[in-house]
Amino acid sequence: MALTVAKFLDVADGLQANQFSVGERYQINSISELDETYKQLMDKPVPVVMAVVGGDGRPNLTPMWFDYEGDKVLVNVAEQRRKTDWIRKTPQLTLLLLNPANMYHWMSLKVTVEREISEDDPKEGPRVTAQLNKIWKKYIGEGEEYGLRDPSINERRVLFECRVDRIATFGKPG
Repeated sequence: MALTVAKFLDVADGLQANQFSVGERYQINSISELDETYKQLMDKPVPVVMAVVGGDGRPNLTPMWFDYEGDKVLVNVAEQRRKTDWIRKTPQLTLLLLNPANMYHWMSLKVTVEREISEDDPKEGPRVTAQLNKIWKKYIGEGEEYGLRDPSINERRVLFECRVDRIATFGKPG
């Protein structure tokens, strides 16, 4: 699996000609090969904004939590939400991982849904719940179970496994 990484010319070390444009493109075989400068954005509880095409054809942006396993990005959403249907209709998503300490340090992932798993699936459903609990712990830091299920309904979750198509990187942590 060869992935193209577009590394933008940033301003971390001062002004430069053509800043904010792509400085170089290079190939990696796995997201595990990403430079640690950017991989840390995936491993820390960094805010993520997901873009999906909404019902009116315009991008819908949602802040959310980020997770991945191996080379797959995992998107865990509530079954009843509109964005779940939008993802099914247009399964190409863009995720922006933004360093909260430095907005000039970010990474963008363009991904395509390859697989959908329902929390109600008798075989794989427990994996959906376990993944949700894992990211709850990553982002909230306490408690063993996801604590934001809608109390007015029997909220069920859907896990979308996504292939990474392209990556763009910008800046340095500090």
